[in-house]
Amino acid sequence: MSMGTLEALLLGIVQGLTEYLPVSSSGHLAIGSALLGTAGEENLMFTVAVHIATVLSTLVVLWREIIGLLKGTFHPLRCNARGLERLNNDQRYVLAILVSMIPIGIVGLFFKDKVEEIFGSGLFVVGCCLLVTAALLGLTAVARPRRKERISLRDGFIIGLAQALAVLPGLSRSGATIATGLLLGNKKSTLAQFSFLMVIPPILGEALLDTVKVLRGGVEAAFGGLSLTALSVGFIAAFVSGIFACKWMIGIVRRGKLIYFAAYCGIVGLLILIFGS
Repeated sequence: MSMGTLEALLLGIVQGLTEYLPVSSSGHLAIGSALLGTAGEENLMFTVAVHIATVLSTLVVLWREIIGLLKGTFHPLRCNARGLERLNNDQRYVLAILVSMIPIGIVGLFFKDKVEEIFGSGLFVVGCCLLVTAALLGLTAVARPRRKERISLRDGFIIGLAQALAVLPGLSRSGATIATGLLLGNKKSTLAQFSFLMVIPPILGEALLDTVKVLRGGVEAAFGGLSLTALSVGFIAAFVSGIFACKWMIGIVRRGKLIYFAAYCGIVGLLILIFGS
């Protein structure tokens, strides 16, 4: 069944909320498409659009932080007592983000086809990965935070490995990266922002590649049965709900209330394995 305006509205809201909440946007889009009877694999343009919408919502919520990072990044290097150049905090932060992108870049370049095969393998994988997400979030409730002052390059790379694994449907990207950062002893106040900023370049890069892919088959084939109205409704829904979820999630991480999402992912994962696979 082709995607109508109502389905686009619902799936746009699902994408916007679950991109930031640690419950897996890809898993919930797969569940939502299955429940609504829409052919998600035939609506790649819709998926591209709602992912771009969530990136824009990140830019809206964190625009002050992003501008501050850009100013600090392009500030001239300082020298220490020995005359050696020294990075400032913003430059170290941006460098950690760049390092965190290495694993997902490798996956995108060399294993993209394998990942797409997994996405078409049904809800069983989604259910299993939601249980893994639940376990990761549950560990944060018992981990003893060490409250590191800054995210190191080593930690950035390890968090990036978690992001690369989260390409699997049902394994939450924000949940995996934030939980990994907490288990490494990083501050709650910096992790949500780091998690949301580190995903912007990979999402935009993937969206560009997918857009080129679908447009090669012609505009009509790219949109399938998706109307421009439905596409616009889904985009706006993902953008607005993404702004709400991004702000909410930053507060949730600072308060350390991830255990409730662990319970949710565990319950949904079990229900999928029992009734949906």
